[in-house]
Amino acid sequence: MEFKNLLGAVLACSLTVTSVAAVAHGGASGVVKERMETMKEMKTSMKSLSAMFSGKAAYDPDEVREAALVLQRNSGDALTRLFPEGSLHKPTEAKEIIWQEWRRFGQMADDLQLFSQALGKAADRHGQAGSQGGMGSGHMMGSDSMMGAGHMMGSDSMMGSGHMMGGGMMAGTRPSEEHLAQMPAEMLFKMVTDSCSSCHTRYRQEDE
Repeated sequence: MEFKNLLGAVLACSLTVTSVAAVAHGGASGVVKERMETMKEMKTSMKSLSAMFSGKAAYDPDEVREAALVLQRNSGDALTRLFPEGSLHKPTEAKEIIWQEWRRFGQMADDLQLFSQALGKAADRHGQAGSQGGMGSGHMMGSDSMMGAGHMMGSDSMMGSGHMMGGGMMAGTRPSEEHLAQMPAEMLFKMVTDSCSSCHTRYRQEDE
């Protein structure tokens, strides 16, 4: 239920942003316009993924791969290059803290790229999460977990403080794309949405 609620929130957010995008982009120019258009493309892909993972649209592995590819190619270095220092002219929603925390911002962009790549590779692994949403024995938290106890959900979790949700995975904690791709697609999509949400919360101005 919690996962479905998250998907509903992501979809609602995407629809809201899309509805105001045309107005906001009308006054944009240069790199601000380019990154706003990039974000719009990524939100379209997130909307498609949200619909499939929430059951509002039929699940299609090929569409998941296509949407994940859009996220992948627009994240990492491709994303950070769209934020040259000082590019705060309106109608940007970027916060100045981005350049004060540039390394952290870059790590979060890299995390999104990693999770998106893995999601594309795991697109055929839909419906393998089990009754606990992919966190049962042998998946994420069991003693036979592919990453071992204490990696994904333990005290040294990449989702813990200072890791994925705190601003990018710290050096030495980043799992390989191949390992992530063995996870159920549902879990990887949640990691993508968590990554997007934490970045937006910290680095994007809220609409007044």
